[in-house]
Amino acid sequence: MIHSYFKTLQLVIFIFVSLFFVACKSAKKQACETTYVAYPQEVLPQAKNVILLIGDGMGLAQIHAAMLAHQDKLNMESAQFMGLIDTRSADFLITDSGAGGTALACGVKTYNGAIGVDVDTVPVASVLEKAALKGLSTGIVVSCNLTHATPASFYAHKPSRKMDTAIATDFYGKNITVAMGGGKRLFDQKKLAAEGYEVTTGMKELNASKADKLVAFYNDKYHPPKVSEHRENWMPEATSKALSILSQNPKGFFLMIEGSQIDWGGHNNDNDYMVSETMDFDKTLGRVLDFAAKDKNTLVIVTADHETGALSILNRSENQFELFPHFASENHSGILVPVLTWGPAAMFFSGFMDNTDIPKKIEAILQLNNAAAR
Repeated sequence: MIHSYFKTLQLVIFIFVSLFFVACKSAKKQACETTYVAYPQEVLPQAKNVILLIGDGMGLAQIHAAMLAHQDKLNMESAQFMGLIDTRSADFLITDSGAGGTALACGVKTYNGAIGVDVDTVPVASVLEKAALKGLSTGIVVSCNLTHATPASFYAHKPSRKMDTAIATDFYGKNITVAMGGGKRLFDQKKLAAEGYEVTTGMKELNASKADKLVAFYNDKYHPPKVSEHRENWMPEATSKALSILSQNPKGFFLMIEGSQIDWGGHNNDNDYMVSETMDFDKTLGRVLDFAAKDKNTLVIVTADHETGALSILNRSENQFELFPHFASENHSGILVPVLTWGPAAMFFSGFMDNTDIPKKIEAILQLNNAAAR
């Protein structure tokens, strides 16, 4: 009988300990998985056009550094509503641009290095692809190679961001109206022509183009140069050209613009590089806001895929007004990044959000139907 008693006691203790560990595991999971309360899609107002601007690596400190370096107010300072987004990926607290770009493009968490696929490498349709399938015009304007992680996430579906050549092949057949950036050697010029694109190289050819489908490369090299190396007004001018083409569609358009090299300045811990690219991004935003002010039916969103450099703004002890940028890392950080919005439905991007909420809200605002990735 005593033996039976101890056996029962052992069983009770075993069950208690098991339940304890299950509860701890559940609590730990809940602590790592923040739940965000989103507005019901049916209450979201509609907009004809959506322009999503992504400052790669641009956190609040990067914006503040540009504000301090600029004598006048930045265009970003005119935001009507502001929010913050969590950028973590499916497998790390610190995302890379592949997982971060995929979250902003496709609305799913995935592993670092993924392009337009979920954690099981299953393709997930992006907001740009869904917009094109609905008949909206679509565009990509970037200051990097068009197959780089962020732009690629909006049209490609590959298990690795390193697959440049394979990523470029996913561009064909997507009916993207305009694409502007670098990486000319990765694209088949005959295939582009067969799909009705005019292909230009350089600012002069870009400005002279009268095409309604356009792939514009900055030059023949892999990436466009830095602003400080005479890239000059490429991004603002390319954006203005893109808007003039996209706005011809009475159904509306979706445009993604990336200030790609803000991130590279952060990786280099180079404040001047980072600030000049942030200010170029802000100048590009100025062109967008001018368009939106005239159009009156365009939602403008500015955000980032992640922060780079773990930047903080300090004073030099000998001069309290001299900016002393302090980078704590040469890599990405897990710092929350801002969301700035203007126009129809702008208020629905305020508060705390997950990065996957951004494309979901855009899809609701543009009333896009569910579509499978191709």
